[in-house]
Amino acid sequence: MEPVVTVGLDGSPESMAAAHWAADEAERRKVTLRLMHAWPMLAPEPVRAASEIDQNYWAKQIVHKAQAELQARHPGLLIIGNLVADDAHDALLKAASESELTVLGSRGLTSAESYFLGSVSMAVVARATRPVVLVRPGPHVEGTSHATGGVVVALKLHGPCDALIAFAFEAAAARDAPLRVVHGRSLPLHAHTPWGVDHDVTKEITEDTQKQLGQVLGPWHEKFPGVEPVDAVRLESPAEAVVRAAEGADLLVVGRRKHRPPLAPRLGPVAHAALHHARCPVAVVPHD
Repeated sequence: MEPVVTVGLDGSPESMAAAHWAADEAERRKVTLRLMHAWPMLAPEPVRAASEIDQNYWAKQIVHKAQAELQARHPGLLIIGNLVADDAHDALLKAASESELTVLGSRGLTSAESYFLGSVSMAVVARATRPVVLVRPGPHVEGTSHATGGVVVALKLHGPCDALIAFAFEAAAARDAPLRVVHGRSLPLHAHTPWGVDHDVTKEITEDTQKQLGQVLGPWHEKFPGVEPVDAVRLESPAEAVVRAAEGADLLVVGRRKHRPPLAPRLGPVAHAALHHARCPVAVVPHD
């Protein structure tokens, strides 16, 4: 199959925001954009049918309307429509396994509401084998090709994460944008004293962590000489550090372990916080 960026459509403003972002990304990558709408009740396609008796009329309209709007803004982009007679979750998971990138809409929620989000988008993000981006409606969607907020990547320092780092460097290089590498680390108990935080301890932790980040990022900077990564060590909860760092960014990149313990959540705390609270598009990259 030819390389594609797939976007899931359901007729909502959120899915159209995702479609606009996906069109920019497909054009940037020079690949086909696939507009997918999945509905289990799709009827077999008749040879000829008037719109008033075509059971798939409204499903087709969702795709056709989006295709016309996107093609007008991206005349040189190859855009294909895809109606699938299947549950949206299953159809998108299959599509994600075949796509360079899958893009889905995400509702903008308040902090209190966000923990009850149980959408198809979240389910796909948690199980997809290839990167998925969640996009909320907002000013960051329009004109993403010319945005300058840069790419932020949340990086741990234990375990392999080459897929995550590669995705972040490629995204920054494609946008000719700065790359900010954020590592959050909660202070150990011995850093706290009766009179406050022991600055000698925090200095030692920060310097040691920055040294480790430099060792990890060095080979990638050589591979992508046009991208100058700027690392930031934040001595706070990793989830809080990442969400804070993502303010004003064009894209936040977080990782998800492909193989987690049987009873563990499919999304770690950093990815969970990013998807619920970051305002910019969030890319979740599965990695070993």
